[in-house]
Amino acid sequence: IAVAGHDTASAVLAVPAESAHFAYLSSGTWSLIGIESDEPVINEETFALNFTNEGGADGSIRLLKNICGMWLIEQCKKEWERSGPVTYDEIVTAAQQAPPFQCFINPDASCFASPVSMITAIQDYCRQTGQFVPENIGEIARCIYESLALRYKQVLQHLQELASFPIEKLHIIGGGSKNNMLNTFTANAIGLPVVAGPSEATAIGNLLMQAKAAGLITEKNAMRRLVRNSVELETFTPSETNTWHNQYQRYLEVFRDIQS
Repeated sequence: IAVAGHDTASAVLAVPAESAHFAYLSSGTWSLIGIESDEPVINEETFALNFTNEGGADGSIRLLKNICGMWLIEQCKKEWERSGPVTYDEIVTAAQQAPPFQCFINPDASCFASPVSMITAIQDYCRQTGQFVPENIGEIARCIYESLALRYKQVLQHLQELASFPIEKLHIIGGGSKNNMLNTFTANAIGLPVVAGPSEATAIGNLLMQAKAAGLITEKNAMRRLVRNSVELETFTPSETNTWHNQYQRYLEVFRDIQS
């Protein structure tokens, strides 16, 4: 069996990009944000910013950073379900009804790695940083989704400093690509178009590698064109970018590492 060498490498192969000027976000329990490069990018800046160079399909390099993703909402959901069933759609609906920009967290703070209670950890972070303390499902979920979008902006800015080309679009792949609220927030935060899908990028990337091994397809661009023509994608155009830029400044003011 021919594979790209790693599940994320296979997923990135399935990014339906039309040009090389893109970044990808493999969105699941964890978020992996990166670009494709012909050569490893090894310098003091990548070291300081904690980016890694990993192998990809066809000898490419994936320059990326691994950060927190849906872990936060997954752990909160487990706690909310102690009072009865709660679906992800219900969580998103509650978040949509909550007031915007009440509080932010650093999704990668140490206190969120493995807390006894994720809800309490989020509330404690907000309390310690002098912010509004979220209480209900909508307030907590909105805090998480807005904070993730702003964290993506932060990492993407660092990635642009390291990239040899202008990043023109962000492709979100994996299970998290189905969260349209977070996709919208992300587009607004980064000020770039976001293309969501495919959600089963790893499986599709593996299929493409099998097709290449069988001699059915050879070029990476042809593989990605095949994905574009075969999978339903959704594009999110940024709006309210000035508002999100202003909120990003607030986010940076409370961005810190709080121990558990």
